Amino acid sequence: MSIAFHPSDGFTVGMEMEFQLVDKQTMDLVDGILPLMELYPGSVNIKPEMIQNTIEVASRPCKDIAELEHHMQSLVSELLARCDDLGMRLCGAGTHPFCKRLAAITPRPRYQSMERASGLLIHNQITFATHVHMGMPSGDEAIRLMHELKVYLPLLIALSANSPFWHGHDTGFAAYRHRILASSRNYDVPPDFADWKAFEHFFSTMQHARVIEGINDIHWHIRPRPHLGTLEVRVMDAQPTVSEAISLAVFIQGLALFLREARNGHEGDKPLQPLSWWSLKDNCFIASRFGIDAQFIVSEKGDIEPLRNIALRTLEVISPFTDSVTAQPHLERLRKMIDNGLPYTRQHAVFHDTGSLEEVVHSLALTQETITEPTRPC
Repeated sequence: MSIAFHPSDGFTVGMEMEFQLVDKQTMDLVDGILPLMELYPGSVNIKPEMIQNTIEVASRPCKDIAELEHHMQSLVSELLARCDDLGMRLCGAGTHPFCKRLAAITPRPRYQSMERASGLLIHNQITFATHVHMGMPSGDEAIRLMHELKVYLPLLIALSANSPFWHGHDTGFAAYRHRILASSRNYDVPPDFADWKAFEHFFSTMQHARVIEGINDIHWHIRPRPHLGTLEVRVMDAQPTVSEAISLAVFIQGLALFLREARNGHEGDKPLQPLSWWSLKDNCFIASRFGIDAQFIVSEKGDIEPLRNIALRTLEVISPFTDSVTAQPHLERLRKMIDNGLPYTRQHAVFHDTGSLEEVVHSLALTQETITEPTRPC
């Protein structure tokens, strides 16, 4: 079966941010998507998700990071005002800290079909993510870059980790969202494919076996999106602010540009070398457990290195491959957050200071003033 990959013009960038809908008074999750979507009929930028306590903000394809940041800030600012009118706030985190209810499924045919296929499992997957899209010139390039980026997925898990609490408990994980989703059929690290034709064969086989209906049923950490002409990195937790999400997009784009250049005789300059499936899978687990303080497997001999050191080294390597005016402040933000507190450590700090998970949600809830800045500097 042939799958048409629609090439993108240039190295475009896009983003999807999933936000929790929470009650303004209680800070608990609220199933508010249906009245909210009445205010956005037919919108391609503000969209429902599978569960009714989630709203997705999706950018258009942008020519660069500056355009992406401006577009996302405008969309979220307007959405905040609409939510306020409905008695809701937006919260940016990979899990809700204390809600224990099962999720209500959004009444759309695809989601109802997923509910029938997954049973109770789907009602327990109350998680929220950040996705970054990069325009690709071909399906073969998307598959090649997907392979090259795979070894960095645990680093992205750690840098974006923002889900330490679940059902009222401190889970001991920096990014517990991954443990919730690990029970899904098509979640986790993607397999390797030699080229686009090999991916087409996989897709055709899974579709014929009725494992999947379309590309959206593949929930890997990173996947091609042929109808959009992009490679989608989807491993990151939802972020507290637009600016922090944009910083991750800068990091991913800079890393991708570096990896493409490294093919030209600079393989030894890579901060990480390819690893076996089992090493990569364990690195993903340990990054979700300990975040930036994880000890990372870096060789097939079992050598380990602090993930913090790898993160800082990667930032230095990719810096020349990012736009100096727009992107450099975002890379500097990531450096400071590695030293002073990533989102999961800020959640822990609020709980340590207040003893209240409601206050944790308050600290994560966006306002017009905090769209662009971290909610709690450390």
